[in-house]
Amino acid sequence: MTTSMMILIAGPYASGTDGDPARMQQNLARLEAAAWPIFRAGHVPMIGEWVALPVLASAGASGPTDPLAADVMYPTAERLLQRCDAVLRLPGASKGADQDVAIARSRNLPVYFSLDEVPGVVAA
Repeated sequence: MTTSMMILIAGPYASGTDGDPARMQQNLARLEAAAWPIFRAGHVPMIGEWVALPVLASAGASGPTDPLAADVMYPTAERLLQRCDAVLRLPGASKGADQDVAIARSRNLPVYFSLDEVPGVVAA
């Protein structure tokens, strides 16, 4: 049996969207599509935006393009990586996701680049 891990799913969210909320939502949906296979494999999926967006809202920010986002989005992922056991880096240009990989590597955490690299994930 595979040991359960908390896996941060990292990939483009705001990158390449020019602040378009619909495009950011599409990116979030792409990140979230990896959550079920990770969960089904016995792990806990985590996405930084699941934490950061409610934090921004509770701080009165207008959303992920608000100036306050710079103080919340990347720091949230960095704090999550103090608790996560691995990172799944999905394709696409993303400064934040690249930063997540760098942090994970500095902490000697596994970094996976496709779902089928994640222990226990069965190909769909």
